Amino acid sequence: MQPFSSPSVSIDGDAIRRIREGGKLTQLYVAKVVGVTTDTVSRWENNRYPTIRRDNALKLAEALEVELESILKQPELLPDELLAENLSHRDKSPVRRYLLAGLLLMSLLGVLFFFLKTPSVPLDLLSGRRQVPNFTAPGARVPIQLEIISKKKLKGLIVREEFPPGWNLVEADPPPASLDNLAGNVRWMIRDPAQLKKIVYILQPPEDIAIDTQIRLSGEIVANPDGQRFSLPVPAVGVLKIAALHWADMNGNSRIDDLEILDVSDMVDASEQIHYDWDLIEKMWDAGGYLYDAEKQVFVPLKTQPSSNNF
Repeated sequence: MQPFSSPSVSIDGDAIRRIREGGKLTQLYVAKVVGVTTDTVSRWENNRYPTIRRDNALKLAEALEVELESILKQPELLPDELLAENLSHRDKSPVRRYLLAGLLLMSLLGVLFFFLKTPSVPLDLLSGRRQVPNFTAPGARVPIQLEIISKKKLKGLIVREEFPPGWNLVEADPPPASLDNLAGNVRWMIRDPAQLKKIVYILQPPEDIAIDTQIRLSGEIVANPDGQRFSLPVPAVGVLKIAALHWADMNGNSRIDDLEILDVSDMVDASEQIHYDWDLIEKMWDAGGYLYDAEKQVFVPLKTQPSSNNF
């Protein structure tokens, strides 16, 4: 018995490129959906692979969100067939020609209306927010939390974040699809996301960054709810200030109080893939205070008198 193999189909590389670029999709996105490399997608678009397996063609059509026939090579008419087709058009009655012309005009108007109409951004369907600590010290790692909330199930979305040059993203949950620390940008591609999706990543500022420097982060979500592709900015809520303070010390009083340790505990439980340096934070909380050693750029627990005003 011969092994089963998916039949091959002929694809139209020009149509594939036109549909992908019209939908503002990257070759990387299409490659990840189909399960091939970006080089393979490029070869498809350049007609280097005129035929591909039908199952891959179906995945490609799904990634481009079109019917399979839209990316298949259309058979060319032979000269005799072209002549027969022209003669058949000439034999049609004037009434039928006028009817066909009217239908064609209506179709063209419909296409123009579709492309000229500016779709409203369904902000009520999708929203994002970023939680940024109030403080961090030079060279000290700081966690950034993102929440993407959707009122309906999405097929996928892309999340982009930008951070200052000289900073480094050292950890992320989930891992990013692409990261450029030199340029200060990172992207996640998420397939079938939950309606509440959380992303956590750890940034490390430069060791020589000046105290009192203030940082605002920015980013956007690219999604396709209800067939309307759009990008939604994630508001830059909050300012991250460089100070001799730990990120877990949200009120900046040089101690980790009970409410703050509970917040950190929730973060640790929610994302076990991220290293929050829990042992040090717990020691600073237990000691009642801490100091920042600027020379060594480390935090040191400092024993203080217990306070009854934790809540």
